[in-house]
Amino acid sequence: MHNYIRKDHGFIAAISEYNPASVVMVGAPLDITVTFRPGTRDGPTAIRVMSQSLEDYSLELGRELNSVPVYDAGDLVLPAGDLAASLGRIEDAVDAVMGDGKLPLLLGGEHLLTLPAVKAAARRYPDLIVVQFDAHADLLDSYEGATLSHATVMRRVAEIVGEENVVQLGIRSATRDEVAFARDNTLMYCYDVIPALDEILQAIKGRPVYVTVDIDVVDPAFAPGVGTPEPGGIDAREFIQAAYYLYDMNVIGMDLVEVNPAFDRANLTALLAAKFLREAILCLGRAGRAKIKVVDSRLAERKNVNRS
Repeated sequence: MHNYIRKDHGFIAAISEYNPASVVMVGAPLDITVTFRPGTRDGPTAIRVMSQSLEDYSLELGRELNSVPVYDAGDLVLPAGDLAASLGRIEDAVDAVMGDGKLPLLLGGEHLLTLPAVKAAARRYPDLIVVQFDAHADLLDSYEGATLSHATVMRRVAEIVGEENVVQLGIRSATRDEVAFARDNTLMYCYDVIPALDEILQAIKGRPVYVTVDIDVVDPAFAPGVGTPEPGGIDAREFIQAAYYLYDMNVIGMDLVEVNPAFDRANLTALLAAKFLREAILCLGRAGRAKIKVVDSRLAERKNVNRS
């Protein structure tokens, strides 16, 4: 694992050695093509810091995070202003992690980092499905004259894996051209996340899946620290619930992008990202759901006794 630097704060419950890990967390502080509110380069550190405020135990899943060995490799050193070299380093890192039989989990950074990660994954998994959680379609062919941008990333991804293999969830912002492209090519679900996951789960079962999560799929009331906020998104609870659907997917790689600490309020966005990742990691490690409804029913019985 070259081109890494260690951070002062690792992700909660991360192990200290690479070899035993089944999941490898890598920071990719790419922040070159952002055009509205830059600052996502500090996202990986913010997520790690806020993860330390969480319990390593998931109430919903009934397991500690240390039941899935996760190695936090720190951040990639990306050359400032050199987009091609930065994308190349991300691709090489994902390829190396996959080559060692481990699942790469990237922390962003802007959304364009998904492109080199998918390139690496698609070489190993020709029938790859890409599932995108996002407020924005990101399907422009070019943006302000650039074909490589956070606004064009899913168009470039579709060219690699095939348009029909891109599933877009929670979209609530797109141009007329993007909608036309999606109607003819990708599988786009506007606004819906959980209902969409219920619908697609059987269709993609068994297929290798790369998951890309743009934190702005969540409403800015719950996740204000993003580069391009868009009102009308899902709430924090639905976002966490979406992580549990990863249990039934054959996820071979994943990223979470666009956390922007420069515009975060009380670190809410970084904290939400950290909690989502805790639940996601447990599901990637196949942690079954805990029977917390038993506890809920006992509480209900107590309330009934108090009323009588």
